[in-house]
Amino acid sequence: MKKISVIVTTKNEEKVLGNLLESIKHQSIRDYEVVLVDNFSTDKTLEIARKYGARIFQKGPERSVQRNLGVEKAVGEYVLILDADMQLTKDVLFDGLEKFENETYGALVVPERSVGVGFWAKVKAFERSFYVGDSSIEAARFFRKDVFQKFGGYDTSITGPEDYDLPYRMRRKGVKIGRVRSFILHNEGNFSPLKSAKKKFYYASRARIYLKKHPELLSTQGNMLIRPVFIKKWKRLIKYPFLASCMFILKGLEMAAAALGFLYGLLGSR
Repeated sequence: MKKISVIVTTKNEEKVLGNLLESIKHQSIRDYEVVLVDNFSTDKTLEIARKYGARIFQKGPERSVQRNLGVEKAVGEYVLILDADMQLTKDVLFDGLEKFENETYGALVVPERSVGVGFWAKVKAFERSFYVGDSSIEAARFFRKDVFQKFGGYDTSITGPEDYDLPYRMRRKGVKIGRVRSFILHNEGNFSPLKSAKKKFYYASRARIYLKKHPELLSTQGNMLIRPVFIKKWKRLIKYPFLASCMFILKGLEMAAAALGFLYGLLGSR
């Protein structure tokens, strides 16, 4: 039996999936399996997954449902939840396994760095660099399978903030959450502020349930423009004034889109 199950959710991810699976293939340990849960892709996603020997299942309509099914099908004692546009640095699985085996963690944060093409991808990478070590933004994605299942997995009524909801519920019940040293690389591709704003609109339009469950998180997660971590790391803003200015333009656009999406969601729920 494999110790680790890597859960990957997909929907038409032929452009990025190969990079993720190749990075998993080159991990420094081999005691893992890949479980891919696809949302009925019409491109070459499944062809690529088969090439790398992934176990494949089909499920929709959103990634919370896909992720929960992946964990249900997993044979590993530990589960790492990934999106198709990610890549692993070589020791992610090793570091996670070492933490779980030697300490009493129920879940682990794997820090992320952004990579991509073009100027706005560089701005996004600059923004994400602020979040390393910030527990209000970073969310655990490496779990003991039994702990994941004890908490019912991801809330399938939430799309987007489910990443935060599950670890937050765990923490409130005393689950110890650690972090690994290795990074996940988040492949932003040719990052577009407009596409990012559309994504924020979509997620915010469905955020009503999340905020109803955790209204206390609105002040830290809801304000995308003026986050405490930006103030805490103010020297970095001063050191890179042009990048910082562009980052705040991007965050202002995303926050405006999220506000409109949230309003749209409220009106649609009536």
